[in-house]
Amino acid sequence: MAYTYGFCSSPSISFNQRSFNHPIVFQSRTPQLRITQISLQESVSEVTHNLNPQSSNVSQFAAEKKKSYIWVNPKSPKASHYKQKSYDSRYNSLTRVAEALNSCLPVEEDVFNILDSNLGSKLVEQDGISVLNKMLDPLKARIVLKYFQDRCDLNREVVLYNVTLKVYRKNKDLDGAEKVFNEMLQRGVTPDNVTFSTIIGCSRLKSLPGKAVEWFEKMPSFGIQPDDVTYAVMIDCYGKAGNVEMALKLYDRSRTEKWRLDAVTFTTIIRIYGTSGNFDGCLTVFEEMKALGVKPNLVCYNTLLDAMGRAKRPWQVKSIYQQLLSSGLTPGWATYAALIRAYAKARYGDDAMNVYKEMMAKGLSLSNVLYNILLSMCADVGFVDEAVAIFKDMKSSTDCKPDTWTYSAMITIFSCCGKVMEAEETFKEMVESGFESNIYVLTSLIQCYGKSNRTDDVVKTFDRIIDLDITPDERTCGCLLNVMTQTPREELGKLTRCVEKQNPKLGNLIKLLVESNIEDETFKNEASEILRDVGEDVRKAYCNCLIDLCINLDQLEKACDLLDLGINLDIYSDIQSKSPTNWSLHLKSLSLGAALTALHVWINDLTKALEEGEELPPLLGINTGHGKHKYSDKGLAGGVETHLKELNAPFHEAPEKAGWFLTTNVAAKSWLEARRDDVAVAA
Repeated sequence: MAYTYGFCSSPSISFNQRSFNHPIVFQSRTPQLRITQISLQESVSEVTHNLNPQSSNVSQFAAEKKKSYIWVNPKSPKASHYKQKSYDSRYNSLTRVAEALNSCLPVEEDVFNILDSNLGSKLVEQDGISVLNKMLDPLKARIVLKYFQDRCDLNREVVLYNVTLKVYRKNKDLDGAEKVFNEMLQRGVTPDNVTFSTIIGCSRLKSLPGKAVEWFEKMPSFGIQPDDVTYAVMIDCYGKAGNVEMALKLYDRSRTEKWRLDAVTFTTIIRIYGTSGNFDGCLTVFEEMKALGVKPNLVCYNTLLDAMGRAKRPWQVKSIYQQLLSSGLTPGWATYAALIRAYAKARYGDDAMNVYKEMMAKGLSLSNVLYNILLSMCADVGFVDEAVAIFKDMKSSTDCKPDTWTYSAMITIFSCCGKVMEAEETFKEMVESGFESNIYVLTSLIQCYGKSNRTDDVVKTFDRIIDLDITPDERTCGCLLNVMTQTPREELGKLTRCVEKQNPKLGNLIKLLVESNIEDETFKNEASEILRDVGEDVRKAYCNCLIDLCINLDQLEKACDLLDLGINLDIYSDIQSKSPTNWSLHLKSLSLGAALTALHVWINDLTKALEEGEELPPLLGINTGHGKHKYSDKGLAGGVETHLKELNAPFHEAPEKAGWFLTTNVAAKSWLEARRDDVAVAA
């Protein structure tokens, strides 16, 4: 909260004697001229009320003014006569003087001529305050200050300096304000809270929160206790200066002492909580802000949207955006950017595309970063046609052009759906545009050729990585493993040699696996060592691919060993769950081969439970997830359903629970017993 100066309408200023024990505020007898509160965004208190109560000059000044104070009934016929002589009339003429000064050249001669011709010889200190309070140019304000210093008896010189500093703040001239402050000290003028809060406000407007903190921390050395307004402003300054601990400490104090905070300060706290990962704290501050009657501005909404995007809470992003629209605010570029980031990160493809289309319809240009975020999302959710359209828009844009990440995303998209020609053309365009090949692009090409069963091209691309002196990473090796799960057995040797170059132990393990020339225990030990050595981000992908490879090679026991190993290493968790009413198998995070292996193990566990006399629960279920594969019409659910039919298992897709296959204990028991009998007969 900040203040503007008010001025008395009568020729005199009357003081209440009790006020000498507290900061003094000059008050007008007319309501329209009283001190007015304004937005905290101006950041400082402009009123001066820290006059020294011990000053004899002040006491004498107050006494003299009190003697000359005359009250006149406003309905009296003489009222208009006295009004012409009142300070109202004087104030209006001083306003015109300030306007004339704002239009003249910033030279002493011109400024002095205007003041001499309009003010006459009977100057009072209040005249200087009135003129300076309306000025716009700090250079001319400094000349006016000198004029009144040379010609008036000054009892409140600090006020003259404060209104002069206000002009510097209007112009964001921090260097000039600091020079004025130094001059104050040289003249022996003691600064007050308003002096410091004005310079702090200037620092804030200059986007120099560190400077604001520096000035705030000088206040105790001058014996000045900051007021609530200054403390409230410093929450924002400390937050932006990176001193999160102090910002939060002041914020907690503001809640206890009920300081009046503005939207800027609340936004800073939301940003602090969002950066530290306290996303619930962001929402709490937002609700507190609204409860206190502080209306969120667009920056506040954008900050909260950005925080909820980082939290991967797209549902809350939608709710907050609706509140923004309902408040009457108009979304800006930053709003749409926050929405795209949030929806893309959460893989809300349709919502992200709707925001993109709205931006395009409004003629808002995207940055390279936003284009690449959208294309990366399209690669993750399988939006091929949408990606092609975005790529085309980007190339026709005048503000940005495709870069390495753009081409990488497009090649990945074409590779995942096996569009070899499009991937090769995009790669060629990338090279011709002056961008060098990188591991990400070449790995995507390996995936593309593998999906099209072009094993020789896979090998050539891997050799190109080596020739370019690029070190294959674990993701490249994982990609080769994935390609091997789609490759005929007779061509696996070509790919095994590539794997051996990047990971000799893994290559040797695959070689022995293909040749069926490894003992189960040895296989399990070597696989365990390999999975422990690779990074956590690729561990599950490696294990899934190895299980898939075992299934393709009809080595179910080794696939079961790998699944057990994955559970022991916490690669897989909570695959099976039991409750009194339901036993379930959860396959959502598994590849098809790993899912079928887990199903095989679960069926064996159910059979064993029956043999041991354990009662099955009323309901048994298999959860595969309801989504289809992003680059295929058939997802995990389709593969598991096909296998269940092959086993003649009594599991049926639940109409009200997408991705679930359910059966009763009676049907399951009958099927398991029949299956056990068939196995016994076959033996």
